[in-house]
Amino acid sequence: MNEVAVVLERKRAELEGTLAELSASPDEQGGISFGKRVGDWTSLAVERMSQVGSHDRLRTMLADVRRAQVKLEKDTYGLCDRCGAAIAPGRLEALPWAVLCVTCAGRR
Repeated sequence: MNEVAVVLERKRAELEGTLAELSASPDEQGGISFGKRVGDWTSLAVERMSQVGSHDRLRTMLADVRRAQVKLEKDTYGLCDRCGAAIAPGRLEALPWAVLCVTCAGRR
């Protein structure tokens, strides 16, 4: 297995673990209040809303990692999914799971 495949597999496992943690039910029982008073439940609600945003970003990243793994298997790794151009080597070095070139990623 080449180095990129190892990096992608590690990242996939890391993201799946983190997403599983974020998806788990909170330990606290009861509802979450969005009342006017700032209190423990309001703090918990704000934290959970933040986690939802993180969860969405991590799911997008996981989809990109999985797509990069497929592209690696099909010998299309390093080509932009949208325009077909080569993804800059520096971008792939920084984000081995990049599936879009910089130009197309800016339009995402």
